[in-house]
Amino acid sequence: MSTAHTMFAAILALCALTGAATPARERVIGGNGIVDSTIAGAAGRIRIEPSGTGMPLITTAFAERATLKSGMLSFSYAVGTERVHGRTGVGSIDLGTGPSKHRIGWTAIPYTTAADGVVGPGGVSEDVVRFVLHPPVPGERMATLPMTDQGGLAGGWGELYALIDLGGQPLRIRFDPYHARTLATASAAVRIAAAQGGTLQGAVEKVEIAFGIERPVRTMTLARSLAIGPLQFATLGVRTADYGSTAGLADAAAPIDPDEVVVTAKSKKPGRDRLSIGADLLARCSSIVFDKPAKQIRLTCG
Repeated sequence: MSTAHTMFAAILALCALTGAATPARERVIGGNGIVDSTIAGAAGRIRIEPSGTGMPLITTAFAERATLKSGMLSFSYAVGTERVHGRTGVGSIDLGTGPSKHRIGWTAIPYTTAADGVVGPGGVSEDVVRFVLHPPVPGERMATLPMTDQGGLAGGWGELYALIDLGGQPLRIRFDPYHARTLATASAAVRIAAAQGGTLQGAVEKVEIAFGIERPVRTMTLARSLAIGPLQFATLGVRTADYGSTAGLADAAAPIDPDEVVVTAKSKKPGRDRLSIGADLLARCSSIVFDKPAKQIRLTCG
């Protein structure tokens, strides 16, 4: 082999080695998650949050400032029995690390009053998104959980979830540090109660879920703690009227809200079985890492 061929082979080998060693791009999100952003040159503030959708959701006012044009695709966001309808269009969005083309949704009712919009890790261009919640503490443990999207034709528009095994079937887990309580949908609560020995207690409370919409919630106590990676807990909130029925659950003789609508039919959409881990439990965690190429969520908690 000639000297030129030898040098070329060495360059190819070096390039292959360099490519294999190239780390995935990572973005670190700390504080309140709000970043200065632009859409089609219009300035706004968007919160990047673990429970956000892959399609950025912004206010109609922000969309109008950006002169976004709506296309043929619209959407609706279900919060229990209520729906928030929105429009979508394609535009250039910059979340602080450079512009990219993206489908963007907007609604007249804001998802949150804290910012002009929200987006989840699925809508961030970096491969790995690390949410830093608190400084690390001694004795922390990291768990790696499989990650999935919402599924369906618009799966990439929705949220990213961790999966755990519950009674031999997967249960979707989302992480929401911007809401105080850990909440299960009614269908998920029925499964959790069956697996862990759950009893409903106390009166119905109204809890804000999203877009300012409140839903009825009761507390469920578990005879056997439920583990989500390093987190273990024995109490959680239950959205009693959302996506299923809690009518068959053991009840500690608490009054039922007369305005509560209980759906008695079994849900035919197991994807609605969802447990949302709130700030009450995430206070124990220092970070949540969404590794999109690996399809993993790494949760580090004390």
